[in-house]
Amino acid sequence: MDGTLVDTEPYWMATESAIAEEYGGTWTHADAMHLVGNELIASGEYIKTKLGLAQSAEEVVEMLLDGVVAHVRHAVPWCAGARELLLALHDAGVPCALVTMSYQRFVAPILEHLPPETFRVIVTGDMVDNGKPHPEAYLTAAAALGVDPANCVAIEDSPTGATSAAAAGCRVLVVPNHVPVPPGPGRVFRDTLEGLTPIQLSQLSHRG
Repeated sequence: MDGTLVDTEPYWMATESAIAEEYGGTWTHADAMHLVGNELIASGEYIKTKLGLAQSAEEVVEMLLDGVVAHVRHAVPWCAGARELLLALHDAGVPCALVTMSYQRFVAPILEHLPPETFRVIVTGDMVDNGKPHPEAYLTAAAALGVDPANCVAIEDSPTGATSAAAAGCRVLVVPNHVPVPPGPGRVFRDTLEGLTPIQLSQLSHRG
């Protein structure tokens, strides 16, 4: 979701910087880039250690979510073509799953802007034992949809996400956003989701 469907990374970065400022710590752009695509608890651990916070990693995650959810409720920053592709897939009856390392309470206000059942399955970071780059989240989503991961196309924007999807056996459409993603087996690259149709997306799953 983050960086693929909605460009909330600036919201996360702003919240991270605000936490650092509040607690008198130093937060750099490199720190922010290091967290892109990570499961939230790993980000919480990193921020706690980097800033020397007394709060637990779980408490740091809640601080992050408080800030980002406030931003999202003010405005949802859709990535170019993302909402249009989701609506087209919904109209075509293509079963879709949302696989994100964000937590449910962050996902909910974004889903309010989409038709019901746009995503038949939602797998969030607080629902799995192993976050990306582990394949558990994508394997969980495919099983819930009742489909073979090999027949799925995953759309990702980060190295951790692309690794997770490929490890699950999915074909991966990579649309890089804030961090570069290296080439790899099963990965197809595109600059944007703008203009992408369900038929074009389905063709990706059949490429060798």
